[in-house]
Amino acid sequence: MGRIRVGISGWTYAGWRGDFYPRGLVQRRELAYAAERLTSIEVNGSFYSLQRPTSYAAWRDQTPDDFVFAVKGGRYITHLKRLRDVDTALANFLASGVLALGPKLGPLLWQLPERLAFDAALVDDFLSLLPRTTTEAAALAAGHDDKVPEDRALTVADAERPLRHALEFRSETWCTEEAFDLLRRHGVACVVADTARRFPMPEQVTADHVYVRLHGDTELYASGYSPAALDRWAEKCRGWAEHGDVYVYFDNDAKGYAPHDAVALIDRVGR
Repeated sequence: MGRIRVGISGWTYAGWRGDFYPRGLVQRRELAYAAERLTSIEVNGSFYSLQRPTSYAAWRDQTPDDFVFAVKGGRYITHLKRLRDVDTALANFLASGVLALGPKLGPLLWQLPERLAFDAALVDDFLSLLPRTTTEAAALAAGHDDKVPEDRALTVADAERPLRHALEFRSETWCTEEAFDLLRRHGVACVVADTARRFPMPEQVTADHVYVRLHGDTELYASGYSPAALDRWAEKCRGWAEHGDVYVYFDNDAKGYAPHDAVALIDRVGR
């Protein structure tokens, strides 16, 4: 039986202050407050820019011992380079401090742009680059360039641990057995992404874990999930957990629903 972890995508949102975050809570305490109520959080600032080891270490130290972070891979790799010739970009991402999370490092998420069609050779090459352990990640990180200065690079792991990956696509061209079989061969989770029917939502189990992103029930990023919808997702999660770990992140943050929905789902599946 796997573990079901439920959380949010990011935690710094001004609109949540005075709502999910109590009035008067200082911003530097928001992560700790959220982590006390959730079981995981997805770092999404890493998608927009390279972070620093000191930041990852601070996030690690502000959360409970059994907490886990997922980390979103950089858009430079997925959206600008579009998975091509990304050896150095991947090294920079890994050297930017991800390994400072130590035992709290969960899956790495790779979200692809809508117009990136499935290309078996390209995807196979990219997935083959991804490290499967923290020590492999450290070795790859050593290949960083000056975008990550030596005094800001982390290229060692505190221990060898398995490293998981999840891939979220948005093009219908990926909805083929060839694509799913390729993900299975590499042990990469096919993200179950609920996008209010805007993008495809395959429910294919392709790894020893399932990664779920809930972007909005009826309106992308903006709508919450009804009690009935949360009941359905709880049932799905319990089914997936019979075969492995499950990571669920609410990304319907525009109107502040995400943390409340995450707490409500935790109530349904248990901590």
